[in-house]
Amino acid sequence: MTKHPEIVLVVHWAGGAHSEMRLPKRRRGQRNSTSDDIIAVIRKLVLIASDDLIAGLLNRNGLKTGNGNRWTRERVTTTRSYHHIPVFRRAEDSVEPWLNLSDAARLLKVASKTLRLATEAGQIEAVHPLPDGPWIFARPALTTDAATSITERARQNPRYPAGSHPNKQSLFSSTT
Repeated sequence: MTKHPEIVLVVHWAGGAHSEMRLPKRRRGQRNSTSDDIIAVIRKLVLIASDDLIAGLLNRNGLKTGNGNRWTRERVTTTRSYHHIPVFRRAEDSVEPWLNLSDAARLLKVASKTLRLATEAGQIEAVHPLPDGPWIFARPALTTDAATSITERARQNPRYPAGSHPNKQSLFSSTT
């Protein structure tokens, strides 16, 4: 029976107490790499965000590099370069192909909450790569009949722009 090589750290405390911690040694050729899930998130976020913003979003969601470090702009840049992910660039004609929630809502002339609720209900297609991160909309998804319907509904009921779908039945009967 062979033992796996490990590093044993023993701390001798005053009073005779000892703490021991065992860590496996890295094997030859073994490396710590960033998970494929995080690489997929970076591929999506680069559609709307710079490396600085991506680093902040990854840190806010508690994600770490392959070595367990916090994300920085340099680490995001290196990861992008290694995985051949293109850098985020603003469109020269100012017509961005990908929009975040607030830009998409501004384009549709509705409240951000209205668009977010419609997206969460599955009425408009969008990507939400991180739980505490931005929604990403493709510009063509904002020109569909569903997007037009949401815009019209919001304009018909300006006091409650984030209201429910008109075909949805109410749980409460009218009290008037």
